[in-house]
Amino acid sequence: MIAPTAFLRQLFDVAVATADPMRVVAQHLPARPKGRLIVIGAGKASARMAEAVEAHYGPCEGLVITRYGYARPCKGIEIVEAAHPVPDAAGVAATARMLALLAGLGPDDLVLALISGGGSALLCAPAFGMSLAEKQAVNAALLACGAPISAMNVARKHLSEVKGGQLAAQAAPAQMLALLISDVPGDDPAFIASGPTVGDDSCGADAMAIMDRYNIPLPKTARAALAQSSGVIPCGDPRLAHAKTHIIAAPAQSLEAAAALARAAGCQVLVLGDALEGEARDLGQAQAQLAKTIAANLGQGAQPVVVLSGGELTVTRRGAGIGGPNAEFCLAAAIELAGAPGIYLLAGDTDGVDGAAEIAGALVDPDLLARAGAARVDPEAALAANDSHSFFAALDAQVITGPTLTNVNDFRAIYIEPPKRGG
Repeated sequence: MIAPTAFLRQLFDVAVATADPMRVVAQHLPARPKGRLIVIGAGKASARMAEAVEAHYGPCEGLVITRYGYARPCKGIEIVEAAHPVPDAAGVAATARMLALLAGLGPDDLVLALISGGGSALLCAPAFGMSLAEKQAVNAALLACGAPISAMNVARKHLSEVKGGQLAAQAAPAQMLALLISDVPGDDPAFIASGPTVGDDSCGADAMAIMDRYNIPLPKTARAALAQSSGVIPCGDPRLAHAKTHIIAAPAQSLEAAAALARAAGCQVLVLGDALEGEARDLGQAQAQLAKTIAANLGQGAQPVVVLSGGELTVTRRGAGIGGPNAEFCLAAAIELAGAPGIYLLAGDTDGVDGAAEIAGALVDPDLLARAGAARVDPEAALAANDSHSFFAALDAQVITGPTLTNVNDFRAIYIEPPKRGG
């Protein structure tokens, strides 16, 4: 007999474990170069990636920037912690030191770049005279506007001196091997951490159009930067000829690992894809409707059904609550399900952080709204205020992992029981 909520947590845990850098980094590492080996990186998985590199090579020279609380012990590579999702002075200082580390390298040297989601905030070098405070304000507005990650990252590239291939250009003429853990729909390297090692053919006008579309207030320095943006490195630029990029872990692999576990447990599995985007509350409602349809067509004695999906959902800030896309997905789904029997779901971010909260996500079971009523917690009011984390905290229904040290985007699983015999 499957205990549904515990089983959903097992599926989430295997998805996270599949993307552990200690499992996936070593097989992509080349022999040591004739010259120097410099390890750099940024992202929520980057310190764990650095740890895996040193487990293979031994102590290495380098510097990696990760989120506060995500550091790992390394013998040679310096690990610097900085703020995410809004950058801070620690990230700016560490980025400057990283760029200095790349100066003067030759063609026999190898730069190993370890890049994962979160690198957009952690790798921070404001462009064209922008102050850190201005950069922080623009970044916070982008995060709150509901724009997809692809649009946000185009805008970020043109306000940076390190994104959009600029990091790789700084390393020339040394060789660069960039190992990426993908947290973006479609796994396009140009959008993972805003593509610091990958060329980009967008322009400042493209970024300005995104800012205007989402009504992002811009200081004069940012408008000037976008008007004259020429820092982003075009895809065919010869400075990128020395750089190679490999994706070593991606959402699809984690979804497949969860699917395999579900099948082994005797479940039917429906995978909706690893690249879903859109408003979290809208997708939560839609997937709850799908689950009810599946439940209505399950006969007694049928196999349970597990519905899996991944991707990057967004939240348009309407209230002042504490929430994130995974918890908001779950709250909207719970409201739509209205206690429908036999349907359970989990949504969590594989990095352990949903939005800006130190919570991975949430769990929904058929009794959730009844418990909410008894506790006098209003789900509709919580959704209106973007206060999903507070709602699930009051009901002890949060998914809490702490730092997972990886990041392959959001994970969602719905478990649908067949009707009980004699029911």
